[in-house]
Amino acid sequence: MKNLELWYRSAATEWTEALPVGNGRLGAMVFGGVGREEIQFNEATLWSGGPYQPINRQALPNLPKVRELILAGRYAEAQALADQTAMAVPLTQMTYQPAGNLFIEFRHEATPGTYRRSLNLAEAVATTSYSLLGWGLGENAAIVQRESFASAADDVLVTRLSANRHEALTFEVWLDSPQPGNWREGDAARLHYFGTNSGLNGIEGRLTLGIGVELRVEGGVAKRRGRRLVVEGAAAATLIVDAATSFRRFDDVSGDPEALLAARRDAIAGKDYAQLRADHVARHQRQFGRLGIDLGEGRDDLPTNERIARFADGGDPALAALYLQYGRYLMLSSSRPGGQPANLQGIWNRETRPPWGSKYTSNINLEMNYWLPDPANLAECFEPLISLVEDLSVTGAEMAKAHYGARGWVLHHNTDLWRASGPVDGAEWGLWPTGGAWLCAQLFDHAAYAGYPEPLLRRLLPLIEGSVQFILDILQPLPDSDHLVTVPSISPENIHPHGAALCAGPTMDNQILRDLFDAYAGVCTRLGVEGMLTSEAKAARARLLPDRIGRAGQLQEWMEDWDMDVPEIHHRHVSHLYGLYPSLQIGTDTPDLMAAARKSLEIRGDDATGWGIGWRINLWARLRDGDHAHDVLALLLHPKRSYPNLFDAHPPFQIDGNFGGAAGILEMLVQSRPSEVTLLPALPSAWPQGALAGVRVRGGLELDFTWRNGRPVQVKLRSSRAQTVTVHWGQGSQTLAVEAHEEVSVTC
Repeated sequence: MKNLELWYRSAATEWTEALPVGNGRLGAMVFGGVGREEIQFNEATLWSGGPYQPINRQALPNLPKVRELILAGRYAEAQALADQTAMAVPLTQMTYQPAGNLFIEFRHEATPGTYRRSLNLAEAVATTSYSLLGWGLGENAAIVQRESFASAADDVLVTRLSANRHEALTFEVWLDSPQPGNWREGDAARLHYFGTNSGLNGIEGRLTLGIGVELRVEGGVAKRRGRRLVVEGAAAATLIVDAATSFRRFDDVSGDPEALLAARRDAIAGKDYAQLRADHVARHQRQFGRLGIDLGEGRDDLPTNERIARFADGGDPALAALYLQYGRYLMLSSSRPGGQPANLQGIWNRETRPPWGSKYTSNINLEMNYWLPDPANLAECFEPLISLVEDLSVTGAEMAKAHYGARGWVLHHNTDLWRASGPVDGAEWGLWPTGGAWLCAQLFDHAAYAGYPEPLLRRLLPLIEGSVQFILDILQPLPDSDHLVTVPSISPENIHPHGAALCAGPTMDNQILRDLFDAYAGVCTRLGVEGMLTSEAKAARARLLPDRIGRAGQLQEWMEDWDMDVPEIHHRHVSHLYGLYPSLQIGTDTPDLMAAARKSLEIRGDDATGWGIGWRINLWARLRDGDHAHDVLALLLHPKRSYPNLFDAHPPFQIDGNFGGAAGILEMLVQSRPSEVTLLPALPSAWPQGALAGVRVRGGLELDFTWRNGRPVQVKLRSSRAQTVTVHWGQGSQTLAVEAHEEVSVTC
């Protein structure tokens, strides 16, 4: 793999210039300072508050009146009543928290022109190096190097300091935490901090927290001075940082962080730095190395921040390939089996009051986080999302009954560590009952990528069935019509011309529910079971409102033709285009809807928030317009929308833009339906030749292919099961019978 490095000529001065490392549980931002290194770190289960259920007992008695007002066209009145009676208590959820900061203070300076800071994606190691001022030049220079990684094998943060001259390292180490707590007495080899999390919005903090730092010194002298570890005249040193909380489950905070820290410390006691690093790299590469991409030569001779500034000028297709691999790196770093899903900032956050709580926003952002792992050959990274839905099926069942008098389970537009599922923030944003349905549709699509394995389908069946139960219970007949609609609902997070967001039957809901009902039927059929709701779901699906085309030729966002009269015609959300992407409802077999979706995109415009641009890349790819998709990618790979460390600039930082943009690059190169693959459907003229290896497509297939002069040359397919698949490219196609675990080659 080439060009898999982010690098810079100076240290980070802002958090969004620091380099991220992570292992799914621990995340850290490495600044690379010379006089003082700072490593800010997080632990995925450290959130504010504790177990809670934000039920509002006024919601159910007032639900009929809210529905009545909406169906009568009195939208602003309905929204005012909903704000007073239908929202969760408390009105906002808990927030993701920083754990602490590690500082290493030196008494030296770098020789000008020798500094280099980098992140090697293939090894998941951040490196800082420079020569010491006053210690010689050229071959006689004293070179200092630091390496940092979040071990995927041993589940700790590791930083190595070394020099090519004995006695060159003198430094002090200390840490702090924004969480309330106390220091423990210790020796010259360890720092210990134990505390608690904070409460928020009336929800008491219930977590205990532990942080440990271990110092291993080679040469020199180490001693303790108060809350600092002091090292003098060393040749090398290794710092091992760990953090743990008492979180065990959304309703269980009985864990013992001290015991967890001790167990991991004991497990690595016999490993030196070389072994720690080797084990980490090997574990990382087993997953990261599955996919390779080559889009052409690039300017890897330039620092990454300069490449971002120049991307729109052309001549650096390799930066797009690097961006895809960076997205895969961030996914591996923030979402691993047994852990929490990637939140709004992945796993990296330094604020005690982060933007939007750094939560799981489920009206686009959480789903966008998980568009990438299946095609990018990181299917295991999807596991935390399934676990989250399993938790929500429990908490959301209480909410469904209390707020709607419904069976099944509900998720609105946000959740947190405690799996709160109620409508939060305000009716304009929160009173949207189809977040859980969207997640269930996405889980079934995940099964499609895997080739519909039976154990996975059996795991998904109760989750999807519970969502179907809820939807069947809340759908309401549209007056003077045979149609069924969700009411109250919204088209996230858009205000329609009647001065409110609340409405009935928005287009996105109808599209999501078609996918939900199809997912339920698909699971039942493949398992050979008759679901208890099969006939009801089929009948309800037939009564959903169809997609409609408005007076401007656009795909309508609402059942009424309001699109051209909205207050924000260039709104960041493009919710009504869910049917085009990520769904497969709108495609080349629905040309009228394809044309209407294109018109909607043209009206809405390309320049949006970072994640909004990420979504638009995928939408233009589905429209088979590669050059336009590349133009939108250039908006994302621009200093306005990408920070120097390639984090998505919403602004502020949100990781969904990284994942959505990376998924969009793959969507430009290959698209799929079960048993059907299309190669280079939206290839831009900027990438006339290249190669992609290890990409996954629906149906349980993995592909390698190359292209020259804009058309594929050769394709290799590997299948997890016996099947027949049709491969399309340009004007050509070929249908193949593929046996399980067989590789088949196609010459185009």
